[in-house]
Amino acid sequence: MASKADKQHVETLAAEQQNIGDQPKGVDWTVIALTCQCKDSIYAFQRELEIRQHKGSIAPGVVLLTVEDPETCVGSGGATLNALLVAAEHLSAKAGYTVVTSDVLQTARILILHMGRDFPFDDCGRSFTCLPMENPDSKAEALVCNIDVLLHIMTYKLGPGCTPGVWVCSTDMILTVPSYPDICWEGFSGVKVVSVPGTVSYARDHGVYLIDQEGYVCDIIYKGTEERIKECALQDGRVPLVSGIVFFSWETAEKLLATHVTSPLDSCTYMGLDSGTRPVQLSIFFDILLCMARHTCEDVFVNRANKILQSSDITKPTRADSSDMAIMRSARAVLWQELRGIPVTMAYIADGCYDYMTLSADDHIRNLTRRGSMSSCFVVHHIVHSELTHPAMLNEDCSVINSLLDGEITVGPNSVVQHCHLQGSIHISSGCLLSGVDLMSSAVLCQYQLCDIIIQGHHIRLRDLKLKIFSITGRQDDLQVPFTSDSSTFLNVPWAEFFERTGIKKEEVWGPGILEEEQCLLNAQLFPVFHVTEPIGMEDVLWFLGLEKGRFLRKWQSAWRLSIREVLSCLDQQAELVWRQQLFLSQAQRKVQTTLLARKDTSLWPLIRAAVCEGNEQQILNTLDAVATATVDLGIAARTLACVADVLGCMAGGQGGLRSGPAANPAWIDAFQLLEKGNVVLGVKRLTEERGKWLSRPDLLVRAARHYEGAEQILIRRAVMSAREFISMGQVELPPMNQWVVAECPARIDISGGWSDTPPITYEHGGAVLDIAVLVDKRKPIGAKVRRIAEPKLHLVLNSGGREQRMAMEIVCQSLEDLQDYCQPRAPGALLKAAFICTEIIHYPSHVSLRDQLMTGFGGGFELHTWSSLPHGSGLGTSSILAGAVMAALITAAGKSSDTSSLIHAVLHLEQMLTTGGGWQDQVGGLVPGIKIGRSKPQLPLRVDVERIAVTDEFVKTLNDHLLLVYTGKTRLARNLLQDVLRNWYARLPSIVENADALVRNTEECAQAFIKGDLSQIGQCLNTYWQQKKYMAPGCEPSAVRQIMAVLRPHVHGQSLAGAGGGGFLYLLTKKPRQKEALERILRASEGLGNFNVHEVEVDETGITVRLSETEGE
Repeated sequence: MASKADKQHVETLAAEQQNIGDQPKGVDWTVIALTCQCKDSIYAFQRELEIRQHKGSIAPGVVLLTVEDPETCVGSGGATLNALLVAAEHLSAKAGYTVVTSDVLQTARILILHMGRDFPFDDCGRSFTCLPMENPDSKAEALVCNIDVLLHIMTYKLGPGCTPGVWVCSTDMILTVPSYPDICWEGFSGVKVVSVPGTVSYARDHGVYLIDQEGYVCDIIYKGTEERIKECALQDGRVPLVSGIVFFSWETAEKLLATHVTSPLDSCTYMGLDSGTRPVQLSIFFDILLCMARHTCEDVFVNRANKILQSSDITKPTRADSSDMAIMRSARAVLWQELRGIPVTMAYIADGCYDYMTLSADDHIRNLTRRGSMSSCFVVHHIVHSELTHPAMLNEDCSVINSLLDGEITVGPNSVVQHCHLQGSIHISSGCLLSGVDLMSSAVLCQYQLCDIIIQGHHIRLRDLKLKIFSITGRQDDLQVPFTSDSSTFLNVPWAEFFERTGIKKEEVWGPGILEEEQCLLNAQLFPVFHVTEPIGMEDVLWFLGLEKGRFLRKWQSAWRLSIREVLSCLDQQAELVWRQQLFLSQAQRKVQTTLLARKDTSLWPLIRAAVCEGNEQQILNTLDAVATATVDLGIAARTLACVADVLGCMAGGQGGLRSGPAANPAWIDAFQLLEKGNVVLGVKRLTEERGKWLSRPDLLVRAARHYEGAEQILIRRAVMSAREFISMGQVELPPMNQWVVAECPARIDISGGWSDTPPITYEHGGAVLDIAVLVDKRKPIGAKVRRIAEPKLHLVLNSGGREQRMAMEIVCQSLEDLQDYCQPRAPGALLKAAFICTEIIHYPSHVSLRDQLMTGFGGGFELHTWSSLPHGSGLGTSSILAGAVMAALITAAGKSSDTSSLIHAVLHLEQMLTTGGGWQDQVGGLVPGIKIGRSKPQLPLRVDVERIAVTDEFVKTLNDHLLLVYTGKTRLARNLLQDVLRNWYARLPSIVENADALVRNTEECAQAFIKGDLSQIGQCLNTYWQQKKYMAPGCEPSAVRQIMAVLRPHVHGQSLAGAGGGGFLYLLTKKPRQKEALERILRASEGLGNFNVHEVEVDETGITVRLSETEGE
């Protein structure tokens, strides 16, 4: 019986095929704008957005903007107004306007993402902090940053169904939204804030909303007293936190946009900056939204305006003078006049979670090592996009992100290694964060035992000078606590202990320009960036841990040093992103090598797509070339060439034509011939040389991909030919001249496991197929007969119908040249010619003529007749079974002997000579009698073992009464299906690998159902098998066949198209016995089913039979 797991798998496949899922349609964004404080990073972050669009996480039609804040101190409100202006300006120009018009907002859905302030624990800010998670459904492999999670939440969870308007989302928090909230948008206007629950204690350091009974926001409280916060509590006892997300309807956005021309709010935009106005700092929540809150009083709002300095603000504090306060009052007065009266409602996400990314290293490490789902789209792992030589040395509670770890590297619990290339014997204990450590710098780490230490490599730019420097802090250090405080520490110890350990003096850390009450770790000039005579490296901060001082102290004292605040102000974020991309590419190349060489069932397709999207296709191609030339395993080499074809196809970008097509251009023949001769190394080099000439246009790329798939097929054939090892023949007496040797075979029906026998699946994954040898209308439908004749020639007669049919094609081969098309499957008589060569009756190529070979070996030639009463494309294994019959007859007629196992492997070998490919299930099904399982192990050489299934005679009779064949009238096109299946298998799509597992599992369960004699369970296995076939080869169920199956479904335990599907015969296991006439009536009564025929079928108990016959007619 089909297992519960297989039933669930089939249901999953059906859901995928019907595009059924819980995820709603996402928002069709018009514009996504990312605000950024640093103008030098604009292009780098714009490229990050564009790469995400290329990779498919952002829809192709979305306008992407990276908007520089006019000044660093305009706040989230000023940045929002400026970004809204820039977005409206772009949309106005796109619509053909010559001035900015708010009309474009009426149909637009705009998302503004704020990068916010510098973040001391990630040089690319909180937005691009990489998280320890992957998106298994992503089309292209990619690091998952905080911004990616927020984009997914905004697009698929919070945004769907919204009216036109503007979403604003901060990226300084880690937001968790497990469900798909049902937010009501019917008749909406005004502003909607998104809130998640929090505790009263957590809210003390954050903002909360006060909501009235009607659901309107009455007040926004920041760092309120416990009593004030408790007033905001909802019925569940929790308080609604300010999550950093707000939506403005287009009408409200239009009013907000209108303020950009009014002083002093015009100074929040780039236009104001260009006009020389003085910038004003606005908060989107405590200025723009607060004026709309119901309980806000005009006098308090306008006349008592105060700047809210959040705890995450690490910029140098400034003291507001009276003119600043006057400007702020004026700005708030404008906001009150323009926005007062607009309703603000709240969308409360009860199962959501909000974690602000604080300046605490301990909090940051906890965020990067916590487990559990943040969003249904992403899966958390402790190792992501990283390659390690000793993964067992990592604690499960650590996180390794975008890194290469070569050597015996231990990483303890609650530690993070990100964007590093480490080598050697390194011990990283608990509570550490290592970021940006390069290979050369990592050597010095071997001398230290790290615990609760933060080490970061920083790319900085001092005018035209680009440097890589390092900083070191402790996990427990507070960056902002004053030096004079008893709780102030550096490297987790009091400053006094640090000074004593290193010999550094306090006045060397803080200059006279910093007041004592302002002295803190954030502005301590501890970290060397430049030395006149010596290079600066990680050892110049590691010595702080106390290993030695002497030389390092003197070097430190004479070096130019910066504080953390100064380092953050000099960051070269473009260089940092380049470093991360280089590491990502390096681990990707390593992943390609290990996946292929270790024969892992890991899909490389997302990685290939990522490389092409990022412009790194040549590096991946070079890696693939290296693998193909280094391996001696033909299976690995073939898969590698298939990956090259995928790269080329991806580079074509969906243009240039279909992937399937001819692959015999003369320019590639030299490389193909080398591969055919077994010279893989030189053959791959020739392919690489030729490939370089086909990269300039999409159509050339597609054609090159086809030729790489042709090269891959050559190597598959050579791999399968390893089955030749299991062919053995003996020598017996030649039959008399003119005596016929007749071989007859049943057809076969595949009950489960098909496709798992197909190379390369069969030798890479392992296969198991359950077949039944069957008589069709009480006859063996496939056969061949051969006799020796006096004339030294090969006389071939191909009967297109059954044995009695006189419609025949005759071919006479009198020289070896007449055999040269044996490897062209469409050539007349190719299978028969290949059979003579495969059985070694004829040696080709040879310097000995055909006449001499025949006369010397057999005293004459051969006359060979073949027939099949089955229609072309029946799906019943005709061609492979016929090949077995032909070779069995030839072997006997040539005075040789072989067993059925040798014959099965000989057919495999012959089909590779024919270049038709194909698996082994057909010959197993038709040559071996009764019900049996064929199995192959995931290895080369390819060997097939067959096990007969023990069933009672009574059950065989029952089975005969319930089995029927229906010819659908549709010709099966297996070759087209085969190309797609092989491409998907080589891509190792997870669903395809899982389906291959399920095929084999279903076969073993079906065998047990046969042993029990349970028709109902066999029918269930059969239906499961059909679903698996359809998933393996989409398109194998024509609509006409679907109609027939629907009509028959109430009357059968199970049904499936034979073979690969697409047409041919449909076989049924009926609920009632002897239903041929009844089902014929049912089918005839149904309209539009076309030409069909119902045939009796019964289990064949003898398999292939070979006999001698005196007369031609027998």
